[in-house]
Amino acid sequence: MTISVQNNSSALLALQNLNRTTDQLAQTQQQISTTLKVAKPSDDPIVWATAQGQQVDINGLASVTQSLNRASSISDVALSAGQSVVDLLNQLKQTALSAQDAQLDATSRQSLNTDFTGLLQRITTTLQNASFDGANLLDGSSGNLNFLASADASQSVTLPAKDLSLGGGIISLSATASVTTASAASLMTGQIDAAIANVTSALADIGDQSKLINAHATLVQNLSTVLQSGMGDLIDADTAADSARLAALQVQQQLSQQTLGVANSMPSVLLSLFR
Repeated sequence: MTISVQNNSSALLALQNLNRTTDQLAQTQQQISTTLKVAKPSDDPIVWATAQGQQVDINGLASVTQSLNRASSISDVALSAGQSVVDLLNQLKQTALSAQDAQLDATSRQSLNTDFTGLLQRITTTLQNASFDGANLLDGSSGNLNFLASADASQSVTLPAKDLSLGGGIISLSATASVTTASAASLMTGQIDAAIANVTSALADIGDQSKLINAHATLVQNLSTVLQSGMGDLIDADTAADSARLAALQVQQQLSQQTLGVANSMPSVLLSLFR
């Protein structure tokens, strides 16, 4: 083997190996610390760009999920309040039926009428309180409500508004209705029966759409999970494998340093020839 003091090729080769090992070691340490094998565009431009596109979709689906959750809460509140209205209408019907008794004395009839007007007021109060996040489907204060259904906002789902206010198209009973006479009570019974049928139909419409919204929310959540998993496959590091590789590279680095030291010391052998 030729030893040269002008050009130590062995030392240069050892230095190249040491630099390459050091670079690989730094990259592996970065992957372990960030848990990402593609953390920036320079790591892998194509994979990084693909992952960024998926992240945009995931963020969009998060907004869709938030919108659908709001829709679900609004419909839940409306359906709960609507069921309370149905219960109150049934109580109104019972009161109206009792008021049809021609043998009632004035005191009993007045008591029934007081109960009747109190139930009407409770319906109004229930509808006024059927709000969630400022939205009320039952009191006539808003029209149909639209919510996001796709990540690009090109699609939407709708919750139908149903005005259950007294004196409206669904409940024809006025807020001043009374059962002060048997004939008035008989008239109220017919109106209450129609109101019960109308309200249950209106609530069924809201319930059907609420069911569709919940199903779509589940679909969106599943899609988001798939996208997150796919993005993880693209950019997430294999921490276990990287840890094993880190240990191996640390050993290689130490060996390269020792090899470089030996290679750098070889020219000094020439000095021993002159002793």
